[in-house]
Amino acid sequence: MMADPTRARMLARLLSGESRTAGELAQAAGITPQAATSQLAQLQDAGLICLRAQGRHKYFALADADVAHALQALAMVAERDGVQARWQRPAYQPLKHARRCYGHLAGELGVAQFNMLLARGYLHESDSGLRLTEAGRQWLDGLGVPVPPPRGRLAYRCMDWSERQDHLAGPLAKALLNHYLHAGWLRAGPESRALLATPAGLARLLPMIEG
Repeated sequence: MMADPTRARMLARLLSGESRTAGELAQAAGITPQAATSQLAQLQDAGLICLRAQGRHKYFALADADVAHALQALAMVAERDGVQARWQRPAYQPLKHARRCYGHLAGELGVAQFNMLLARGYLHESDSGLRLTEAGRQWLDGLGVPVPPPRGRLAYRCMDWSERQDHLAGPLAKALLNHYLHAGWLRAGPESRALLATPAGLARLLPMIEG
């Protein structure tokens, strides 16, 4: 199901974690809306995507984080030969620097954020996984980011597609990225998963993560 180029392009478009209409996915795949309807039905029947109706509009999204991780893993295996050359291409540079990965921050900034959280003791790693420390709670409070409600794992590692290192995933990672976007520190491109740092982001976000 994932191997078909048309469906693969649709799934890749949904890897940001955002919901898209059939028309948007048809455009991303380079096919007609009528052809997209059939492809999306197959993906839905396979349990890879889910459908949410809102009024007259229908929105499609990846079924869950497991599907997103499977797509990431397949991309890493497919590109393990010559991966460095691919990510040095100008067209890939924005994605390499910062991008959405199922709603959390990935790329160079995502890896830097995760390393910062560990280095400053905001997250503690144990045999049971990543745990938010009291220092981490105070840091989030200072940012104005509420701690997500405890539903499963709050935070966990996710191998980064371009960097081949871990970035942060889970509800905490999504809350942080949402804050960066709402604060205007990062701006999402209309046709790409790439995230661009705004002047405010360069002043606030980059020193916080990379400093």
